[in-house]
Amino acid sequence: MPSAVIKSYSYDPAQQKMEIVYHSGKVYHYLDVPEKVFKEMRSTMTKGIWFNKHIKGKYAFKEVTPGTSQQKLFI
Repeated sequence: MPSAVIKSYSYDPAQQKMEIVYHSGKVYHYLDVPEKVFKEMRSTMTKGIWFNKHIKGKYAFKEVTPGTSQQKLFI
């Protein structure tokens, strides 16, 4: 099911990095996300709700939106 907030997402298993692209155009990398967690998100029907419950606030992240001059790490 499409998310009203999340446009797309991907995962790099070598770096354990999940990329979330929001409909707003902002792009974030969530760091040290286990592949199991990514697979769980991929299998859920409610991406935004699942993301808010299982990833947001639990993993360090940084904004990497193209054109953003400053990339800060948030924990």
